[in-house]
Amino acid sequence: MSMLPSRPAGARSLADVLTSCLAAVRGEVSPLGLPAVDKAIVVLVDGLGATALKTRAGHARALATRLTKSTTIESGFPTTTASALASLTTGALPGAHGLVGYQSRDPGTGRVFNHLSGWVGDPAPEAWQPLPTVFERAATAGVPSYAIGQGRYASSQFTRAILRGAEYVTAETVDDRFHAAADLLAAPGGALVYLYVPELDQIAHEQGWESDAWAAALEVLDANVRALEAALGPRDGMLVSADHGIVDVPLHAHVLFDENPSLTAGVDAIGGEPRLLQLYLRSGASADEAGALAARWRAAEGARAWIATKAEAIAAGWFGPVSPLVEPRLGDVFVAARARVAYYDSRTARPQSLAMIGQHGSFSPDEVRVPLLPFGVF
Repeated sequence: MSMLPSRPAGARSLADVLTSCLAAVRGEVSPLGLPAVDKAIVVLVDGLGATALKTRAGHARALATRLTKSTTIESGFPTTTASALASLTTGALPGAHGLVGYQSRDPGTGRVFNHLSGWVGDPAPEAWQPLPTVFERAATAGVPSYAIGQGRYASSQFTRAILRGAEYVTAETVDDRFHAAADLLAAPGGALVYLYVPELDQIAHEQGWESDAWAAALEVLDANVRALEAALGPRDGMLVSADHGIVDVPLHAHVLFDENPSLTAGVDAIGGEPRLLQLYLRSGASADEAGALAARWRAAEGARAWIATKAEAIAAGWFGPVSPLVEPRLGDVFVAARARVAYYDSRTARPQSLAMIGQHGSFSPDEVRVPLLPFGVF
């Protein structure tokens, strides 16, 4: 247990960001100590880690000049979009909101599903993620709220789970989304605005964040942020942040763990993602069985990964306080990469997954540390 990473007590995280912006619009004290504003906008750039932004500072002068130790925060854990965005839009950690990974097992059916693109039918989003969103709280307080994103996300189960309460504004390109935000800033009255930019993460998965294509996309983002900054009113504030950072993992660093039968013995299902496996045993398996599986993984991969049973991960605070509703969704054993590796089961891995370069999910600073860059009165 002493060797496992733990979540820093009291650390600022994504869970504080949108909640603080709503408080600022209402003129209330917030976790981030933001001043009162008429309109608050959060630009969430998928995959824009603080390390990558600092390294590519020449391609993002408006963003990078604001990047300091005091303008970086913890994304939370796991460092994956489903969990991080749910924390952003509920103000809660995964142990409370229930989206505990990229892929999770529904304890009611035993089905492992992908929160982002494989969530069809049950479980109902409102039951799986029952907490009120910041947008629902805004509506109760009489504050209009908007979520700006691509049309393909507008009616997904994931959107229902994390964005309900906001008016969804469809805009396909990065430029169009920022123009839509400028239009909302120009409208009278107060508002809370959320703008989602997935392009950098998508490019990183395909080509890596060290690629020329990623740098070009960063330049487009930076130009749009500069333009939107100019559209802010004298009592408007904007924060630019990210859900996680990225680690580029070469093909030769893939670990095909099924080649060691002891690492899959007793495993009934696999969730999470390549840098954070969640291994599920059969329903009703004992703590001793989980401990034995964890011990086998430590013997084989302890130099490259943190291995924890569910009980150990909960005790280390990886997911924050875990509710009784959420606890059965967690894997029985966790494998969190600490080296620049990614874990795959070659029997089930899809070709597109094996082709990914940019990866995330675990505890490295490159994955966990994200910017929180202030503009306007923020």
